[in-house]
Amino acid sequence: MKMLFKNDLIRIPYTPDLTTGGIDYACRSLRYTYNRMGGSDAKRLRRIVGGIAVELAFRRHLGEQGIPFDVKGATPFTDPDKYDVSLGGHRCDLKSFMITRKKQISDLNRDLGLLLGASALIPSDQFVSAGHKNSDVYIFAFLTGLQAASQAEMAKASEAGNPLHLIHTMPKNWAKPDHWRSLGMLALKSDCEETLIVELGGQDAERQFLSKKITLKPRERMETEAGFHTLAYVHVDKMPGGQVGIHSPVLEETHLIAPHDWGNIWVYGMDVILAGFLTRKAFRQKARELPVGSRVYQYNRTRTKNLAVPIAELQPLNDLFEIVKDWKKHEE
Repeated sequence: MKMLFKNDLIRIPYTPDLTTGGIDYACRSLRYTYNRMGGSDAKRLRRIVGGIAVELAFRRHLGEQGIPFDVKGATPFTDPDKYDVSLGGHRCDLKSFMITRKKQISDLNRDLGLLLGASALIPSDQFVSAGHKNSDVYIFAFLTGLQAASQAEMAKASEAGNPLHLIHTMPKNWAKPDHWRSLGMLALKSDCEETLIVELGGQDAERQFLSKKITLKPRERMETEAGFHTLAYVHVDKMPGGQVGIHSPVLEETHLIAPHDWGNIWVYGMDVILAGFLTRKAFRQKARELPVGSRVYQYNRTRTKNLAVPIAELQPLNDLFEIVKDWKKHEE
């Protein structure tokens, strides 16, 4: 079986619209995703943003190369572990990993072949879940990019004129209440000196995604009749200099958001690298178990139990793309 070489890696330049697409998905899917990897909500959302950005870059590459694909099976918000695209009638599951350490990124810019020493990982619980076929295809990719996660990093990014996407996730009784009912007429008030554009995101009476933007002036109380039954997140257009409060008459609660409670989920992507692929059957034959806490190229330590195959033992994606083109020709 053919092995992977450095020249088989496909580098795709990153564009900011990939991040905005990832943010849109992350916010809409917030109620349905769960935190497999641990860490803060902002960290989880950045992972989702990065993952969706890679999916969008992959689809764009397929389109530009004239490779026929289908997205009818694309992940619905309610089922985050389904496949992403279909190639030649085969379900594809894109597994991506973010590389955010500056030294690693610098090293990869000099020698992309270092990725051949990384591991293709699939969480064990995902691999054994129902509904998979031996002919399903796993595609592995990497995203190099920086993050501005701490308060100091956010301030530095803002001063440099770099984009921020500041978000605060709401507690369970707002985001996933035990009883389905309207939260009532929500009222917002800000202690900031500056005017804020505030976006509220949640669900309406029919459990559909609902968002509402409000211009919140300093120390002015604003109400909205948007009909929220859940409130999953709050987003602001700039770092607030004071507290922002949200009141629900139904919950009889005012939730206060301090300046340090905002997280930045913008991903400052640089490159997407498509590595290689294996069918599910081939991956199972090659994989070894990797326990929690293992050190791999992309993580200091793994947070979940994984199945692992060396990236160098994947098959080249361009071989798969040629096969898909041939399938399409025979269909026509």
